[in-house]
Order: sequence, then C-alpha cells, then structure tokens
Amino acid sequence: MNILGVESSCDETAAAVVSGARRPALVSSVVSSQVAIHAPFGGVVPELASRSHIRFITEVMAEALKKARLKPENIDRVAATAGPGLMGSLLVGLTAARTFAWLFRKPFVPVNHTEAHIMAAFLEKPALKLPLLALVASGGHTELIYMKKHGSYRILGRTRDDAAGEAYDKVAKLLKLGYPGGPALERLARRSRSPVRLPVARMKDGSLDFSFSGLKTAVAQSTVTDRAALAAGFQQAVIAALIGRAREALALTRARTLVLAGGVAANLGLRNAFGELGRQVRVSLVVPRIGLCTDNAAMIACAAWFNPSARRGMRVPADSGWQAGRAIGAG
Repeated sequence: MNILGVESSCDETAAAVVSGARRPALVSSVVSSQVAIHAPFGGVVPELASRSHIRFITEVMAEALKKARLKPENIDRVAATAGPGLMGSLLVGLTAARTFAWLFRKPFVPVNHTEAHIMAAFLEKPALKLPLLALVASGGHTELIYMKKHGSYRILGRTRDDAAGEAYDKVAKLLKLGYPGGPALERLARRSRSPVRLPVARMKDGSLDFSFSGLKTAVAQSTVTDRAALAAGFQQAVIAALIGRAREALALTRARTLVLAGGVAANLGLRNAFGELGRQVRVSLVVPRIGLCTDNAAMIACAAWFNPSARRGMRVPADSGWQAGRAIGAG
C-alpha cells in the first residue's frame, strides 16, 4: 500500500510517501521551509504562511512522488493534516490532497496533527508495542497521551497556557535571539556553566497539566544580565517539568513504552534527559529522528496507514477532516 501524505498546518509545506503491506516504511519525504519568510517578523505570520503553501504545495507533492519513483495512479490513499493548525494553512493542504484524491479516484484520509506526531515513532520502530505513553511537545501542543491501541487515546495532561515550544520562542524573543527561537536558545544554553534557577510550575489540583507562562514571566522579570545563564535556567526548568509529569504518568498508567514526539523533541537536552528517564524507570523509549519530530508529511502518511477506515479502503466524507482535527489535542 502506497500512501501520499500532505502537511501544511503551520509554516512547513511537506509531502511524503509511506509504503508497506505489513508495516509502514518511509519511502520519500520533502519539506519546504518558510523560516526565511517569517524570520524578519520574529514569528509565523499566518497570511504569509498560507500564501507560501499555495505557491509550493503542488511542487512539493510532485517531488515526493518523483523521489518515491511512483506515479499518481500508483498511490492507494491520500492523507492530509485536518487540524489543529492555522486555518488558512490547513485549507491549502486539505484542498490539494482532496483534489488529488478526486482526480485519481483515491480514498482521502483526514489526519489529526497531534496523533500524527505520535505515529512518527512507528516509522522509527514499526513493531512498537502498545499500550504506550506519549509526550507530544511542540510549538502548539504539550500533551501527555495514553495510547491503548490505534485510534484509542486518553489525554492525561495538557498545557493550560503556553505550549513548551511556544515558550521557547517567546523567551528567545525576550533574549533577542531571532527566529526560530528554540534552536538558538538551546545553542546559547550550552554555553552556560551557571544556569539561573527558575520556577517549575505544579498544578494545585494535583493534575498532570503543564504551565509555562509563569516561567516566561520569570525570565522577563529577571535582573540577571547573563543571557546564556538565563537560557540554560529556562531550558532546565522546561525539561524538569516535562520529565516530572512524564514520570508521574508512567507510574499512573504502568506503560512500558514511552514516546517523545513533536518539534521540541528535537532538543538535544530533552532527548538526553528522557533517555536517562527511560533507563531509570526501565521503559522502552522511542524518540523519532529529528526530521520526524519537526512538522513533516511522513507522520501524516503513517497515521493514515494505521487508520482503520483507510485499511478497509473506505472513502471518508469531505467534511470529516475537521472532526479528525478535533479528535485529540485540539484544545
């Protein structure tokens, strides 16, 4: 089975092909970055993002097929991110994917973006055992999700304000590090030997939810002038919050598999910290390669590969994509 995936939820225009009869395998992946477009503004400008998607979406889809050495008629399913994400950006990818499906008479599968981040782990380790606990940390989401089986998810904790990636970008802006802020802040943090001690928020109700807005405020109000020390202190506090909640969730669910996914999972400090957590509590840790952590279409195609409707060859109604977008992690 060959699945063409399309991703356009924010500022990456991407297409990929995932194939396989028994297990999904990545065949091709193409990503067109918009960093140069948004850098002068210090963040993503939705209107510019959607215009760039319109300009490059067909080119990226064609390149993914070319790299996979497949023709449109060789594709069995077409999938696209249905949400959550920027509305204008989502519409571009959905329209392109659904048009492709209509032209070549292929089933269309709408995919939830958060679910797809978890599915990236199955491209790294196809025989991944369920149930599992996943921490999805990105610019728009920070969620602890218990996955009992494919299509069955329970959110154990989520951010009540800024997502982890969003906090990284905002603090990077406070420190005048440019855009994208996350990687720049991580590089600066490595230069400090004396991190500033910053607060790690805990919910008074005892929930597994996250909060990073207070941490951002602590950086903004700090009198410390050493930017590297502030960056390192901020990163330590974020990692401590993510590790702490994940540890609690593992004890609660007794899951033996832990997945770290999403754009923030590209952070080396976080990857190392989760590696240590996995060794301490003796669980199997799966962290996708960096190219599968940041937004990409391979994870979209992989999610469609596991979708029961797609496996049965069912055609999904055109308006059901929005329901898929709200299925998990849309809050």
